Amino acid sequence: MEKKSVLILGTASHVGKSSVVTAICRILSRKYRVAPFKAQNMSLNSWITKDGKEIGIAQAIQAKAAGTEPTADMNPVLLKPKGDCVSQIILLGEPYADRSAGQYYDSIAEMNEVLEGALERLCKEHDIIVMEGAGGAAEINLYERDIVNIGTARLTQAPIILVGDIERGGVFASLYGTIALLPEDVRKNVKGLIINKFRGDLEILKPGLKQLEEMTGIPVLGVLPYFKLNIPSEDSVSLEDKEGEKSENEIEIAVIRLPRISNFTDFEPLERLAKIRYVDLDGDLGTPDAIMIPGTKNTINDLLDLKASGMAGKIQAFKGKVPIFGICGGYQMLGRTIYDSGVENGVEAEFEGLGLLDIGTKFGEYKKRTIQVTKKVNAYGPILAPIDGDDIKGYEIHMGVTNSLDINTCQNIFGDDGAIDETGLVIGTYLHGLFDNKNLRDALMRYLYEKKGLMYRPENVMTENEAYEELANVVEQNLDIEKVYEIIGI
Repeated sequence: MEKKSVLILGTASHVGKSSVVTAICRILSRKYRVAPFKAQNMSLNSWITKDGKEIGIAQAIQAKAAGTEPTADMNPVLLKPKGDCVSQIILLGEPYADRSAGQYYDSIAEMNEVLEGALERLCKEHDIIVMEGAGGAAEINLYERDIVNIGTARLTQAPIILVGDIERGGVFASLYGTIALLPEDVRKNVKGLIINKFRGDLEILKPGLKQLEEMTGIPVLGVLPYFKLNIPSEDSVSLEDKEGEKSENEIEIAVIRLPRISNFTDFEPLERLAKIRYVDLDGDLGTPDAIMIPGTKNTINDLLDLKASGMAGKIQAFKGKVPIFGICGGYQMLGRTIYDSGVENGVEAEFEGLGLLDIGTKFGEYKKRTIQVTKKVNAYGPILAPIDGDDIKGYEIHMGVTNSLDINTCQNIFGDDGAIDETGLVIGTYLHGLFDNKNLRDALMRYLYEKKGLMYRPENVMTENEAYEELANVVEQNLDIEKVYEIIGI
């Protein structure tokens, strides 16, 4: 079979491109060898491949949906914002440099070479490449420097499907306007339109669909309903959606919304079991049943902001009263000291942590640990003692090395990783994906439920494959899949 591809573009960020790509990857994988591809991603939610490469979490999800192993070629350029218009550039899964937007755009030619090589390698191993754009496709000020939308479209000459989000309002204008603003050589390849996140009576929408098709000459492939995804969120834009979600659960877990929060997907497995509330630094912490300090792209700056806002003191006041978990950067903050040689913040200095664990962290070199791991639980206390000796899995993405300052009061709890305080309630670890482990998730929730006099009933968790099938089924039922096949050329 001749190599085929399709490019999914959007009218804006968060219109559902990633979920559409995930569904199409799943559907096509039933007959073909399929791989996802996103030339450039900007996200603080990342994933570690089996060979220790860092990519955007969305491409890892899409690869799994396609039944193939995630690789760095699927997301050759990953930008991780650090603040002040500076991002860390991850190139083919490895830290490359910290660059401002202007400096990055000066290296676009080099980035183009990287993505061309990645695409060539993917094409050798797969029949179909399902590609994803980023943000809005019609960013007219960036056309000559845009490698992920216009650049990918021109490089591959792939047929394009454009996705718009009706929930935002103005979906007809956004679809029509995007098409009108695309360069002619790209516009001619737009072969289908999708309207996403629809709630309401489809009959009322149909006259508008007909007019849109007449005005653009491009068919509307379908209208996808608003749908609660059971796959991890791609980036921090999804946090806005979570704020509007209601929960009647009596167990409340507060996740500190750090200014540079990363990998908040760590806490999504708990959403089915508790009310997860993301708390801004100037927000009301209230009286949660547990507190989570997440990962961050800049531990020191977020630590300083945590203190300046007064949130640090509020968290410290809960020591010994409720479980306090710190993951990755949150783990580093829980310690007594953080020493930076200059690689984290540009200046050599030592900072005082929250002092909830007897650990110290050193940022000694511009080097990141990225690895998938399996660790054995070795811990005491009301939460972890019941699973002492069990295995847990996760992945690490961090700079810095953390060590115990007092082995009598602070021991490793997951193999050679993590720490716990004398109460057994303050727990820190570098392991992302911690609560994907059913044994650990159940241990925490059982403790929280019983403390409140409630009966905990372990839930039947939807598996990853079931989640991909669920999404694919929704898309198949509401999209003209035969037309999608025709557009791809299969």
